[in-house]
Amino acid sequence: MVDHKVFTLDIAVRFRDIDAMGHVNNAVFFTYLEQGRIEFTQLTPDLGISFLLAHVSCDYIKPVMLGNQLTLRMWVNRIGTKSYGFQYEIVDSSDGSAVYATGESVQVLFDPAENVSMEITEGLRDRLREYLPGD
Repeated sequence: MVDHKVFTLDIAVRFRDIDAMGHVNNAVFFTYLEQGRIEFTQLTPDLGISFLLAHVSCDYIKPVMLGNQLTLRMWVNRIGTKSYGFQYEIVDSSDGSAVYATGESVQVLFDPAENVSMEITEGLRDRLREYLPGD
């Protein structure tokens, strides 16, 4: 049983995502993860979230082909003072147990006007906690 929210996003595999081997190129998976971060951030435009990506990784489990229907599932895996992490799964839309890839990222809150990292606001911390397991 899931004890936290999981953010989901349907992803359309485009012809341009396919490489010479006939499957989604490995670099495109990072674009899918980026789409999730952008959509998640747009859930809370009132919080004025600005962040830098400090780390991102992806483990490829099975190839994605043109015609596959994908869903990105993501949730928070840690909340620090100035940074927070996401955990990702890219799964088949019709069979969530068919996992194509998993990943992680770390975002650092950033004040572009001052060009410095900043502490996570209470409003953002509250929103992130909704997607944090065991909280």
